[in-house]
Order: sequence, then structure tokens, then C-alpha cells
Amino acid sequence: MKELTSYEGALCANCQAPLQGEYCHHCGQSVHSVLRPVHGLFEEFFETFLHIDGRILHTLPALFLKPGFLTLEYFSGRRVRYIAPFRLMFVLCLLSFFVLHIATDVIAQRIEQRQQRNAVVMDQDVDFSQAYTAQEVRRQLTAQLEALEAARAVGNTAVVAQIDQAEQKLRQQANTRLAELGAPAHASTAAPSAGDNGDGTSKPVHISWLPEFANQRLADFAQHIRNNAKALRGHTLAERREAWEHVAAGIYGALPGTMLVLVPVFALLLKLFYLFKRRLYMEHLIVSLHSHAFLFASLLLIVIAGMLNTWLKPVAGWAGYAAGLLQGALIVWVPAYLLVMQKRVYRQGWVMTCVKYWCIGWCYVWLLLFALIVAVTLGLAH
Repeated sequence: MKELTSYEGALCANCQAPLQGEYCHHCGQSVHSVLRPVHGLFEEFFETFLHIDGRILHTLPALFLKPGFLTLEYFSGRRVRYIAPFRLMFVLCLLSFFVLHIATDVIAQRIEQRQQRNAVVMDQDVDFSQAYTAQEVRRQLTAQLEALEAARAVGNTAVVAQIDQAEQKLRQQANTRLAELGAPAHASTAAPSAGDNGDGTSKPVHISWLPEFANQRLADFAQHIRNNAKALRGHTLAERREAWEHVAAGIYGALPGTMLVLVPVFALLLKLFYLFKRRLYMEHLIVSLHSHAFLFASLLLIVIAGMLNTWLKPVAGWAGYAAGLLQGALIVWVPAYLLVMQKRVYRQGWVMTCVKYWCIGWCYVWLLLFALIVAVTLGLAH
């Protein structure tokens, strides 16, 4: 048990105010000196760590399992036991996107493995010289194109680009043999993409009412997007991997900032839909912070459950199945939690709560989609 210490007659070393405890009530300075033995520093570190750990244990279970509880506690003035809303939301945001980045890297590696398996088929040369009629050439070409289409159906953008190259190579080989046989060739020429001058550069951006430096900035922005998009369709897996890491770093670097912008915007939506509740904007902002903290915590758990599902299925099917069920339950819990939280905080009937919940959710989905598009665009322009 901590001993009671009397500070009667003691003065603050900073402002000379009479002390009534370990901290000055006037300037907030601690009575303890920073000049202390090393073991005292370790004691202070562990005390601070255990204090923060205790706040985590009080905050995270309540955040995830009790809709609206933390917000109502904060409104009631009981705040010391819990982590501050902004800090809680910010830390969970960084953690969730960090784990999501790892998950996307794992998915990218699996796509690369699939590309390597498909490349064995796509890089094989077909010997059309053994076909002595135009019909045989066309029949072999059709069979190869059907195999490429099957790979195209399960591929992503990079795989499709590689399949297009393989298809063009097959058509060229078939056309060469058809020319030797005196049959008409099947020409396939790709047209320049929109915004392309034909030399690999984009058309200059010019908006009359913008200054020249702004137009130049937009032109560089568009050129960076084009260069990164072209790099993602590189000829080798190593080139595409390097391009994806570059773009992904830009996307995940921009995502936290764009998501933070949504927090005050969501609070503004709550203010508009609950205008007659006469609540301060700061109250809606606290609701928004706790809502986004829950969303990021849910995203973190959903991604972890998805990764466990993928890793455990080959070794322990029942464990992978359980992780999949947990992931599905978490996805269902997210909208249910937010609905119950809105009902408990704003204390309206279920009908009005459901109507406002649907309207706010519809607006927020479009805002979220816009934020994701902005983050991806900034990532491509990185």
C-alpha cells in the first residue's frame, strides 16, 4: 500500500505555489525530480506501462462488445479509465491498415505463384509448321486461344496483360504459317489508349482558368499514374512485383489520412440528421471517433480471421472452418453494432433510428468509396 505523504509547507519549484499533492495545482509540474537513480526510472516506466495496460483492458472490450457504452461514459464525465477517443481511433487505424497491407502482400505472392504456373503454358511456342493446311493452323490456334481464355477468366489485371502478350505472339506465329500456305492472315493491332500520344506520354493537361504551374502539376500527376499503370503490366513477375510494392506503399500511405478526413465529415452528417436533438458538434465528433475506432478494430479482426482461415485450411480443416465462421460473424456484427450504438446514444424510437441509420449509412458508403478512390489515385501517382 502506498504511503501517505504530507506536502504541507512545500512550495512548487517552478511557480512557488503551495503544494497540496504530488502535482502543483497551478502549473501541473510534478514534485518528483528527474534527477534520480536508474532503478527509479525503471519503476516509473513499469508504473506508466501498467497504467496504460489497465486502460486498454477497460477500453477495448467495452468498445467491441458494448455498443455506445464508451461514448455514454465519456458524456457522463467518466473518462480517466479509458483511452481518449482520438488516440484510440488513430492507433487502431494504423494497426488495421498495417495488417491489411500484410494480407495484401500475401495475396500478391499467391497471385504471382499462379502467374508462374500460367506462364509455363503461355510462354510455350506452338509449332504451326506441322500444319499443312489453313484449317489445321486455325484449329491449333483456336485450341491455344481457348486455353488462354480459361486462364484469363481467373486472372487479375497483370495476368490479363501477360495473356494478351501470349495471344498476340500466337497470332503472329499463326499468321506467319498462313502466309507460307498462301491463306489470308488474321491481323490484330491494338489501338493507342485514350490520352496517349502514341509515344508513351500522356496528352498535356490544360485548364484555362488554372495557372500554368497547376496545369503542369496535373500533367505530372497524370504521367505518374500512367507510368505506374504501365509498370503494373510489366513483362516479368519481378517488374510487376516491384511496381505493386511501389504503388501499394503509396496507397497505404494515403489511406490513413483520407480516412481521418471522414471522421469530422461523418460527425457533420450526424449533426444534420440529429439537428433537433440540440447536441454540440463535439458530441457528434466523439460518436464518430468511437464508431471509426470500432470499424478499424473490426477490420483488424476480420483480416486476421481471414488470414487464419487461409493458413489453417490445408493443415487443420476444422480450425480453418472455425476461423471462416468467426470472420462471417464479425462482418454481420459491424452493421448491427452501429445500429444499436446509434439507438443507445441518441435515444430515439426504432423506426426513426432505422430510417436515419439507413440514410446516414447510404451517404457514408459513397463518402467511403470516394475516399478509397482518392487513396488509390494518390497511390498510383506516388
